[in-house]
Amino acid sequence: MPRGSRSEISRWDQHGRRHVVRVRRAGVQRTLRCDTCGWRKGAAPFLSWSRAAEHLAEAHQATVDPTAAA
Repeated sequence: MPRGSRSEISRWDQHGRRHVVRVRRAGVQRTLRCDTCGWRKGAAPFLSWSRAAEHLAEAHQATVDPTAAA
């Protein structure tokens, strides 16, 4: 049986602090966990990234995407 895999989404707030939500995959299930505040949420595969970005923006005002082109 394959092990679950993990990935993360990170954003920076206006003070330059990095906030990370880790996405853990186990089959079709996704579990989101925020490193900053401990928030946890289950999400459907097609909603996991948007839910993570939404949490970072609302809870931590972290909206600067490090992967966006300048």
